[in-house]
Amino acid sequence: MQADYVIVGAGSAGCVLANRLSEGGARVILLEAGPSDWHPMIHVPAGVLKLLHNPRINWNYATQGEAGTANRSIHWPRGRVLGGSSSINGMLFVRGNSADYDNWAQMGCRGWSYEECLPFFKSIERYAPGDAQMRGKSGPLLIEDYRTVLPLTHRFVESAQQAGFPFTPDLSGAQMEGVGYSQMSRNGRFRGSTARTFLAEARNRPNLEVVTNALAAKLLFNGKRCTGVAILQNGAQKDVYANREVIVSSGTINSPHLLQVSGIGPASHLKSIGVHVVHDLPGVGGNLSDHYAVRVSMRVRNAVSINQLSRPPRLLKEIANWMTIGKGALTFGVSSAQCFCRSREGLASPDIQLLFSPASYDENKFGTLERKPGVTIAVSIARPESRGTIMATSADARERPAIRPNYLSAPGDLRVSMAGIRHARKIFAQPAFAANRVEEIAPGPAVGSDAQIESYIRSAGTTIYHPVGTCKMGEDPMAVVDSRLRVRGMTGLRVIDASIMPAVTTGNTNAPTIMIAEKGASMIREDARAA
Repeated sequence: MQADYVIVGAGSAGCVLANRLSEGGARVILLEAGPSDWHPMIHVPAGVLKLLHNPRINWNYATQGEAGTANRSIHWPRGRVLGGSSSINGMLFVRGNSADYDNWAQMGCRGWSYEECLPFFKSIERYAPGDAQMRGKSGPLLIEDYRTVLPLTHRFVESAQQAGFPFTPDLSGAQMEGVGYSQMSRNGRFRGSTARTFLAEARNRPNLEVVTNALAAKLLFNGKRCTGVAILQNGAQKDVYANREVIVSSGTINSPHLLQVSGIGPASHLKSIGVHVVHDLPGVGGNLSDHYAVRVSMRVRNAVSINQLSRPPRLLKEIANWMTIGKGALTFGVSSAQCFCRSREGLASPDIQLLFSPASYDENKFGTLERKPGVTIAVSIARPESRGTIMATSADARERPAIRPNYLSAPGDLRVSMAGIRHARKIFAQPAFAANRVEEIAPGPAVGSDAQIESYIRSAGTTIYHPVGTCKMGEDPMAVVDSRLRVRGMTGLRVIDASIMPAVTTGNTNAPTIMIAEKGASMIREDARAA
């Protein structure tokens, strides 16, 4: 097989690239390790809890146990299916803060300030209510406010304002701080994955070939030029060649892993696992950054939460509502409202994200809602300083890499998490929740001292599925790609996905990843015209 461009990974970034590069007439091959997005729970927004462990469409990675998080191995779901993690995520659309991108530019990422990224955010989306100066109106990805909002969500928004946080009507608009209602990536009543939006636009083009169940085994080289990809499919190896470029869009775990098993990475580590060194690039697999979060949950009364709606007989009505009018509980994502706030005075932008859900979870059964009504605020360290690694453990691409997030290794991250818990408790204590409030169920009223809160954070916190940074962009010695996303020291090879972020954005990462792919595709077309 041969094409102008070979894209490795049909996820949040890869589907965008396949659309944008093929619409210009270039021949494109899009490779995906997993199957097509056939699973029905992918397309029901509330089906997300059924996807987080499903081995048929999920890589189901796990971290190494680390002392800073009570030596626990933490589950890291990643989409292994057309659409990648956009097919299994909570569907929240959050751009992040404008300061995130301005900081990237200050770190040496030329062309990546918020002003320079804004046109690409606008071109990916279609959001009717927003300010046309800030929000796109005709892009492939439909963005909607929640179609059904439970009264408990209104109580959270009201309580947050009573606690001193301003109301923000559009958290991806001009003001990216305060409390507001969540927005979702949708496709009518269904999930709006990049497979069902960007890739769907391109599927009938004769110059695009989509190849599923094709695991990338290694990149192929002629000297320092990448010429293609060796894939494993149906037990056989096949070589796929690129006339112009190979674009690795396999995500924060698989992109550095593929580079490493192909011979691009820290030379000493590659030699230690028996990989021939093609190019010594020390930053590959480093700079891992993720949002670590803990839950503050409250038992409620005199109100309906998702806990009740998820069980018969109410569930039967919700199914009927979804099928007939596209509303109700089955349209819900993971968080119905959010608050971006600061851990202390003097910060240039928020460093905490509070994600509210009118639901509470059984602490003993992952992904299982409690039977009694409850609500939850997930307290996320929005701009973590801690950095970890993802490193190959073998020359065989089928062997999983070692994931070491190094959560809470930077002392400031623990301080931010503790401040976030105080903010969440303050919100739940406001008058707007008085008629519904029963008691705190996590971490619980017995957890009050700094030492007790620290112990809870370390023993109960987890990922909220936003790993980035392992092929970071920049011009410093540890950068993996330059500002045009070309692998430094190589030709014919780019990385375009969340792994290129030099630092994680303030909030959910799917929208920024799609923007990166949109901007990356524009760069590729520009460079092709200039060649």
